[in-house]
Parts: sequence; C-alpha cells; structure tokens
Amino acid sequence: MVELARSELFDADFLEAVRQLRLVASRVPSGGRFAEQRSQTLGQGIEFRDFRPYTPGDDLRGVDWNIYRRLGRVFLRLFEEQEDLPVYLLPDLSMSGFVQEGAHLRAHVGLKTAMALGAIALGQHDSVGVFPVGQDVSIAMPPTSGANRLLHLAERLSTLEAGGGTRLAHCLERFGAMNLRRGLLVLISDFFDPAGIDDVVRALKTVRHKLLLVHLWRATDAEPNPADFAGDVRLVDAEGASIIAPSGHLDMYVDDEVRARYRAAFQAFEASLHTFAASRQAGYLKLDVESDVVAQLATLFESGRLRA
Repeated sequence: MVELARSELFDADFLEAVRQLRLVASRVPSGGRFAEQRSQTLGQGIEFRDFRPYTPGDDLRGVDWNIYRRLGRVFLRLFEEQEDLPVYLLPDLSMSGFVQEGAHLRAHVGLKTAMALGAIALGQHDSVGVFPVGQDVSIAMPPTSGANRLLHLAERLSTLEAGGGTRLAHCLERFGAMNLRRGLLVLISDFFDPAGIDDVVRALKTVRHKLLLVHLWRATDAEPNPADFAGDVRLVDAEGASIIAPSGHLDMYVDDEVRARYRAAFQAFEASLHTFAASRQAGYLKLDVESDVVAQLATLFESGRLRA
C-alpha cells in the first residue's frame, strides 16, 4: 500500500495554498456541462461571440430584433457557452517511485501533486478522474465533479496501491482505449521506463487529450552522488527483472568515463521530453521532489492561471 496518510493530502495549509491557483482551459471540446471553462460550442451562454443568419428551426429567443427592425433581416446572436474541463490525473505508482533516496518518496510527491491539481479543478466545477499507472492503468476514481468531492479524492489517493513495474506506453495505450471525452491528461512520473524514453514519447504522440507532463525529479537523477556511484557497484532494479537487467541487478565498474556517459544519456532523456512538449504545445513542469510542491506548481500559472 502507498500508506500516505490522508492528513498529508488534506492538510488545511496545503489546500489553502493550492486554492490560490486556478486551472483554466482556453477552449474545451463540446459535450460537457456548465462550468467555468470556455467551450468550442456557440449557443445560449453569457459572453457574446457572433451573429449568424436565422434558419428554420432555430430558437426565436436568440433573434436580434434590433437588426431586424433596422435591416429587415433575421439574425441570431451567438454566445460562448461554458463547460467543464475533464481533468484526468495519471500518477505513476510503479515500484521505483517507492525507493527512499531522499527525504521524500517520489510516489508520495506525485500523489500530493495530483491532490493539488485535483483540488483546483474540483473547486471550479471541473470533473476529475484518477487513473494510476505502473505495470498497467486502473480506474481509482471515475471522472466526477463538485467541490464536495475533495474528501473523496483525498481518500482515493491515500489508499492507492503500488503498481508493479513501469510500462508507461502500455498504460497510455490502455487509457486511450477508454475513449473518454477530450480533456486535460496530467501524467505525473519520473518517466524512467525500461523500454526507453523514445517509446514513451511515441505513446504520448497518440494521446488525443491536451497534455500536462509533471516530471518528478531530484538532483541525483542528473548527477548521481559520487560516493554511491564510483568503483565496483551493484545497481539493483527496484522493480525486479527487466529487459535491462534480467537478473534484477547489474554489476559494473564506474569511473569518470561512465559517469560522463550517464550525464549525456540523462541530458538526452530530458531533451526528448522537452522537444516533445514544445512540439505538442503541452504543459511541462520539472518538479523537484525535495522541494515544496505548491510553490513549484505555481510556476505553471500566469497570474494564478494555467491555460490548458
């Protein structure tokens, strides 16, 4: 079990901090209910957008009679409708996220991040669903809405189980097969996958939702501690046997050349994520798991807002 106390996710100070943030979508696909997000649908909303000629069957309540009196032609006034933004939270709960490398477990920070973004979305009447990923993807909480669902979100997140190995591409494929209404998919992960980052990026390219990538990171990812990564070492796979180490561990000698190759590989890994995010116009946050979560999430927002 994750064993993350609900109080850690439902702390009053933590929620007050995230309350200041607001998740806003510039355009939301049609099909949802009324909320604070702008929709691509034009209808009987509040904000005026355009006129169009009347056609038989249109609602006469939308006719602009002032234009009719001036021009003798019948036009409808069109308004921008507002709908909810479906927010799909995909925290990575693979076993590698439970390795105690510093003060905070990666998986726990990922859950706090999911709680923060979920609280923001629920607070403005958006729907929130939780789909943990690891060896496979599961439905921990179907998309639901309403500020009163905040406690339910905290309870669901605090009782999640670790999800075995890491197969992000497989999980994204399975999630896509659920054919959920288009919204914002938030993938919260370290993005380390035995299949390699190229496989993950290929899977991300097939996602039809808007994307926010939260990269859980710590300084030793880019520059391992020399005391732990020098000389004869045994690297143990936290998730057991894999295509990289069928035995579950790898014995090797680490010198300056190996460390340089590692740094170059990590830089290429990060560059792949950055390049994809830029090409897709996806949100991207490199979140240090040893630092305050909310302060880092605030960098995603412009004047307290994130436009998805």
